[in-house]
Amino acid sequence: MLVKLPPPLVVRISQVLWVLSLIAGGAAVVYLFVIRQAQHPDIVDRIKAVDGSRAAATYTLTADILFWSAFGLTVSLIALQIMFLVSFANRRPNVRWWLFGSLIVQTVVYLVAQELIAMGERGAPLQQLLRVELALGLLGLLFSLLPPALRWTARRHDVRNGSGGGSSTASGEL
Repeated sequence: MLVKLPPPLVVRISQVLWVLSLIAGGAAVVYLFVIRQAQHPDIVDRIKAVDGSRAAATYTLTADILFWSAFGLTVSLIALQIMFLVSFANRRPNVRWWLFGSLIVQTVVYLVAQELIAMGERGAPLQQLLRVELALGLLGLLFSLLPPALRWTARRHDVRNGSGGGSSTASGEL
């Protein structure tokens, strides 16, 4: 009988940290959607500070574009990170690089959101959620780079013979 060996503890910790990061990202997306109407005037004011000589509709449209772009990027990153996490669990090669790249994009989204969307009293919880998401993802990536996790990935398959109670014959005769 063939038995699949469980992954090492550091791999499990990495996976748990990534899942917690995804949960924090999901909470950030929900909160971002909830505060969108309340944050809209603040976003418009921030855009007007750059150039106040445009029509009011231009500021409203630009604020909508900025908000929905950040929202869409955050949702897309969560979906991609789920896919990368499944690939990591299946030991696909070079998945850590994709996870690293997603963290870089996530950092850019966090900085843009912090500067343009997550402002004021309502924006503080969003900033915290995005920071937690980023920190947990970074910790998950770091745990996936520890030597036991690297050895686990390099093996590609963990199958060993199970300890059967009795012996069997090749021909099936008793």
